[in-house]
Amino acid sequence: MNGPFQTARELTATALPVELEALAPPPLLLPGEHLEHYQALRQVIFADLAPRSAIEWLLAIDVAELSWEIQRYRVLRHKLLETYRQKAIEASLRHIDMVGIAADFEDQAAYYTLQNALSWRIDPIAATEIDARLASYGFDAHAINTEVYVQARDILVLFEGLLSAAQTKRMLLLREIRNQRFAGGPMRRPR
Repeated sequence: MNGPFQTARELTATALPVELEALAPPPLLLPGEHLEHYQALRQVIFADLAPRSAIEWLLAIDVAELSWEIQRYRVLRHKLLETYRQKAIEASLRHIDMVGIAADFEDQAAYYTLQNALSWRIDPIAATEIDARLASYGFDAHAINTEVYVQARDILVLFEGLLSAAQTKRMLLLREIRNQRFAGGPMRRPR
């Protein structure tokens, strides 16, 4: 199943047979995902697996779907870390800016700290200034990264579970395709 990458002409040679199209409905894409990217991924998987029977086609469709899910989970996990990075900046700024604030001013100070963290995310000049201020108090990139992972730990465990489950399913499907070919044809029912 691993081999040299195929050219565009070779990839079009392994297309989903028309009679099996009903078994592979269009994907449910999230905003920001592109049908062309999904179809390209599916096409290279079909070309690589080169299904020979209806069962192999069904398995190949599932491998393509799981591969798309794995890619989606990785992108979402990355975006999640970006979001939690802003929260980590906010938490680090609170350690600096909220020290010694009178109780009457805590809400207002927290609001400004939140605004600074948002500015850090969207304004490169503000980000440079905030990074320098944090660094002067010992909050370097490693400290911020640690805070990101501490804050995101529960949701990262969820994503790790999703990724692991999808990868395990994909490996089982690939193994089943190999078994189909080794057995010499379609699945046989045990007697």
